[in-house]
Amino acid sequence: PRILPAAIMQYEIEEFLEYLRVERGASAYTLKSYGEDLSQFHQYLDDSGREQQVKDITTLQIRGYVSYLHHERYSRSTVARRLACIRSFFRFGCRQGWADGNPARAVRTPKAGRRLPHFLSTKEIQKLLVAPQGQDLQSMRNRAILETLYSTGLRVGELINLDVRDWDRDSDIIRAQGKGKRERLAPVGSYAATALDQWLSVRAPDTSVVNKDRQALFLNKFGRRITARSVARMLEKYLKMTGLDHRTSPHTLRHSFATHLLDSGADIRSVQELLGHKSLTTTQIYTHVSTANLLAIYEKAHPRAKELLA
Repeated sequence: PRILPAAIMQYEIEEFLEYLRVERGASAYTLKSYGEDLSQFHQYLDDSGREQQVKDITTLQIRGYVSYLHHERYSRSTVARRLACIRSFFRFGCRQGWADGNPARAVRTPKAGRRLPHFLSTKEIQKLLVAPQGQDLQSMRNRAILETLYSTGLRVGELINLDVRDWDRDSDIIRAQGKGKRERLAPVGSYAATALDQWLSVRAPDTSVVNKDRQALFLNKFGRRITARSVARMLEKYLKMTGLDHRTSPHTLRHSFATHLLDSGADIRSVQELLGHKSLTTTQIYTHVSTANLLAIYEKAHPRAKELLA
């Protein structure tokens, strides 16, 4: 029987995702995002009622898809991300020989104003970090998680993948694996180091699980590797308890880490290194946060920052 073009395209999408996983070391989150983006594009083409192969897709059709996304009120950053995904897909297709060119290259990327990241002040961070009270197993673990996230600027995905051996107590260093499986060393402050020591003194893994989970630095109540969702739920509990901004997520602690370093005079290249950013451009968003913070302080404190009202 004849293989329909839609089925061929689905196979090519899967081939592209496998390439990202194996050769580019893409994370599960990246693979999920790319898969969803390409599936939606595939669905859009399918809904147009024209069966076609990837090599037949035109620049005009991709512009139509971008127009559809704008009509559906997707943000400019989402449209830009999906267009970048399609460009990558066609670049791979050209190398594989099932696309003759990259029709997405001629489509202009919408300019997206970068939203300043949400972060907590040093007082708010202090309030959050002391929220897990008590010497029970969960409180000690939660203190260690919050202190480690703020002390190192780790992403939550990096944190949950840490094993006990990744924490070097003698050097106060955590060895983390970031995006694209890039390894970096994250210094650990004294408060976080103490919290980690206390947690490790009571940490009790489930010995029936596979060795990889048994070696996890942070465990759930069943003695198995904690998940990102569990960390988020734990944080939500302390946000309600302290009355802090409900928009706060585990990633907010990373934003706060970077912002506070720059506010205290750290140079941007050092912060880039500590965050594990491949490009300095990604780190520069935090200089805007610091500038906005300085301006707010200036306007509030300087007697001639604003025109006095009569």
